[in-house]
Amino acid sequence: MKIVVLDGFTSNPGDLTWDEIKKIGEAVIYDRTSESQVVDRIKDADIVLTNKVMLGGALMNKLPKLKYVGVLATGYNVVDLQSATERGITVTNIPAYSTRSVAQMVFAHILNFTQRVALHALSVRNGDWTNCDDFMYSLTPQTELAGKVLGIIGFGKIGRRVSQAGLAFGMVPIVYNRSHLKNIPENIRQVDLEHLFRKSDFISLNCPLTEDNKGFINKKLLILAKRSVCIINTGRGPLLNEKDVADALNAERIAWLGADVLSTEPPKADNPLLAAKNCCITPHIAWATKEARGRLMHLAAENIRYFLEGNPRNKVN
Repeated sequence: MKIVVLDGFTSNPGDLTWDEIKKIGEAVIYDRTSESQVVDRIKDADIVLTNKVMLGGALMNKLPKLKYVGVLATGYNVVDLQSATERGITVTNIPAYSTRSVAQMVFAHILNFTQRVALHALSVRNGDWTNCDDFMYSLTPQTELAGKVLGIIGFGKIGRRVSQAGLAFGMVPIVYNRSHLKNIPENIRQVDLEHLFRKSDFISLNCPLTEDNKGFINKKLLILAKRSVCIINTGRGPLLNEKDVADALNAERIAWLGADVLSTEPPKADNPLLAAKNCCITPHIAWATKEARGRLMHLAAENIRYFLEGNPRNKVN
């Protein structure tokens, strides 16, 4: 049983171990694999694990031994599911491993906006407090979260965790979800999208990317928002029309964007958000706590074991 990991570095840059997977079969781990290297590296593989390396139908035609593809992520758009199904290849993903970590990043961005801790710490290091006439000073408005409206777009596991954190801060969560929600907590209200944009002080994007919502955060919606709104995107980069959002930031039509994802990753140098005012971008690290990556690798091994036992779990095709 030959197992090949095509791009293992982001899941395990060296602080974890591949031992669980190595116990299952002969395992070859590559940190990164370019498009030109894929076929040569997996031509004899029974099992392939991938995060971002694409596995399309034409490629699968060259892999007669391939029986299983494990996606080292929740999203599985890197695999041509129809082609895999036609060839009898099982494809699995790893859901919910990073829920707590992503919700934590949402509030890291929110608190960065409200407190600007790093900005003030750098100012102190540069001597500004030492030379201050008063016992304190503030470079930016300091904002209390209690009573602020937290608009959550997408109320799956991450959205629910974000709402719980918001409630702990005394915020007032409202939710937009593409389907009607059942068993919604009494202290959370489901609203339409326009209402959410009009009323929210903070907006957190926690929905999946679909053909219907690509670029839906656009000028038409942004014009409805409060000028003081802070938008956080830890979902998918293409949810934003990045030019419209950059224009709104530069015109001070909205106050802040905290983004952990962009439409193309790594971003192109001409991405308008990279130069936009009041925009804080982190490099897709919300999922990447050591704890979350440890769960991911454990679940990847479990998915393989269930498949080999004839009872595949987290199958997506």
